[in-house]
Amino acid sequence: MADWILWNARIYTQDPERPIAEAIAGMGERIVAVGTAADVRSWLGPRTRVLDLGGATVLPGFIDAHLHLEGYARRRMGVDVDTPTLEEALERVARRAAYTPPGTWITGRGWLQERWGRFPSADDLDRAAPAHPVALWARSGHALWVNREAMRRAGITAETPDPPGGRIARDPQGEPTGLFFERAMDRIVQAIPEPTVEELAEALYEALHELAALGLTAVHNFDGPRAFAALQILRERGDLPLRVVQHLPLAMLDHALALGLRTGFGDEWLRVGAVKIFADGALGPRTAWMLAPYEGEPENLGIALTPPEAMREAARRATSAGLWLAVHAIGDRANREVLDLYAELRELEARMGIPPEARRHRIEHAQLVHPDDLPRFGRLRIVASMQPIHAISDRPMAERYWGARCATAYAWRSLKASGARLAFGSDAPVEPPNPFWGLHAAVVRDGWHPEQTLSLAEALEAYTVGPAWAVGLERSQGRLRPGMWADLLVLPEDPFRIPAEQLRELDVLGTMVGGRWVYQRLPL
Repeated sequence: MADWILWNARIYTQDPERPIAEAIAGMGERIVAVGTAADVRSWLGPRTRVLDLGGATVLPGFIDAHLHLEGYARRRMGVDVDTPTLEEALERVARRAAYTPPGTWITGRGWLQERWGRFPSADDLDRAAPAHPVALWARSGHALWVNREAMRRAGITAETPDPPGGRIARDPQGEPTGLFFERAMDRIVQAIPEPTVEELAEALYEALHELAALGLTAVHNFDGPRAFAALQILRERGDLPLRVVQHLPLAMLDHALALGLRTGFGDEWLRVGAVKIFADGALGPRTAWMLAPYEGEPENLGIALTPPEAMREAARRATSAGLWLAVHAIGDRANREVLDLYAELRELEARMGIPPEARRHRIEHAQLVHPDDLPRFGRLRIVASMQPIHAISDRPMAERYWGARCATAYAWRSLKASGARLAFGSDAPVEPPNPFWGLHAAVVRDGWHPEQTLSLAEALEAYTVGPAWAVGLERSQGRLRPGMWADLLVLPEDPFRIPAEQLRELDVLGTMVGGRWVYQRLPL
């Protein structure tokens, strides 16, 4: 007999054999029946919990294929400087400084120089918080804005050289201005005290429950070993409300190889994903690696964060040991270099007798792809792990700095047509993690290059089936059919029966993970 039954619903299963149903039953963590009320009634027993959904809509649980759990959790602790003006951001910093003991670090995130008309500086922050070290990440996470006290704590002077893969902004006299790009941020970050792993675990617990309220049932996390340690604490306690695939930063590759870790190690709640490598930076600070210079910046081709040969060496070692790859590539040069790498890797894997399905390599973001490179995603069977909401927030910058090249920016339709697997996420905390905002962006795109939009069915697949396939879990998640995990969400409205412009407004009535409600509100 089933533990629970949901019926009187419109259920979109993502199962091509039965795409729509009206009832679903589960036992333990898995689904045992999907179909008509009559089909499911045979599973009814004296202890079965039955819930009449009154015509509500049920979807497979959303999977965010790319976010940063630690960054999202810790952003809630810091100052939000995602403000319309620089002065408003400085006012927020000053208010935090007013009740923070002098000498204590103030951190935050969210600024975007395009909104303010210029890059901020240490002079600005010194006015707002002269007695505190302050470090504020850009919305992209690829630039850091600090004051002079923060630079003093980190030992930064005019003589401090730019590190490989990074840049310190300087005035004409060579003095640091308070802006640090890419790997140059590391020295500041190392000076900032970290919360304990136990404190981080508590923050992650709260953050994961927030994500559950948005209809997310699983996430692919791209933070480092501290987040992994904190997630293991939650797993040990039985306190993980969502399923997490933890990707490994390149810096951890040697450790992973020494331990013999392989992609997929773990259980149904927490498992090892791919090795994350940075090929380049981001559009916001103009550090994405380009084939041709940024518009109006004839000397700027961006930054190659990991030299191609170093990427190749790491990729060969990882794939030979059973670890998949997830490479961050935003600029068209970065995407080309990574596709070249993957072409070589596929040849190596073929010689080793490894089929492409056994190493589901990914490109994270794939924001600007040269037209010649679009078909290669499908030929090489590469996952395009993308974040539709970026197309909305990045549009002004993309048009200004990429110009006509935007015709193949955020090119979901072209990539899908190439045969690439789309796996959608949010990149939170860079963008809000609400998947309905992502669906809206993918389907509507605010009218920007509408030839690249997707249908709602295609976008839903990229938030469910695509991420599941990307981590080898397509037999357990992403669809609602017998034998798969009971991961689902309930909506008061049918997204297929409302105008696409209203997708952003959809609200979740309940989220179930493994047959248990992790978020629930009336009338459920």
